[in-house]
Amino acid sequence: MLKLQAPKIPSNLQEVSLIEEEELEYEQYFALRFIRDCSITTNRLDKVYFEKTIFRNVSFENITLKNVELTDVKFEKCDLANVDFSDAILHRVELKDCKLIGGNFSGAGFRNVFLDNCMANYASFGYSDSKQVKFKQCSLVNADFYESKFTNIEIDGCNIDQANFTGTSLNGLDLSSCSFESLIVSFENLEGCKVSADQAIGFARALGLLIKE
Repeated sequence: MLKLQAPKIPSNLQEVSLIEEEELEYEQYFALRFIRDCSITTNRLDKVYFEKTIFRNVSFENITLKNVELTDVKFEKCDLANVDFSDAILHRVELKDCKLIGGNFSGAGFRNVFLDNCMANYASFGYSDSKQVKFKQCSLVNADFYESKFTNIEIDGCNIDQANFTGTSLNGLDLSSCSFESLIVSFENLEGCKVSADQAIGFARALGLLIKE
């Protein structure tokens, strides 16, 4: 069972119900914040650093967080749909009950990241580098993991139908608890991937084999 390092967040956070756009535009470092029940609409937050921060019920609307660094951060019930996290760095980060539909995590680096019950259909993780990462009960329909690097990854009880793993080694990955009708994969990268008996039959059929009952 994968053991993740949880975010290290103290209990005495400064609670904030609103972040002014001017503050986001001119400050580059935010720490020890509890940001809740608000919308953040600044168009671009480039190379901003968040540390020891909780976001709860926050809506990020049409925001670019390219090159953002997140260390010891929690997102709870947040709307991050279509947010651009490309080339971000996430270390000891938890996302729980979040909406990540269409999110762009391409080229991002994930270390000790936990996604729990998140809606991440059509999210892009292409060219990302993930180590010690767990997806639990997430919807990853049509998610893109093209040419990604996986080290110690768990995908537990997720819907991964039509997800794209082309060019990504699935060696050591256990997909047996996941649901899907089809996947986009490079068959040479399936070696060492753990699947259920029914899933194995599906892969065999995709290879053109005739299954004799």
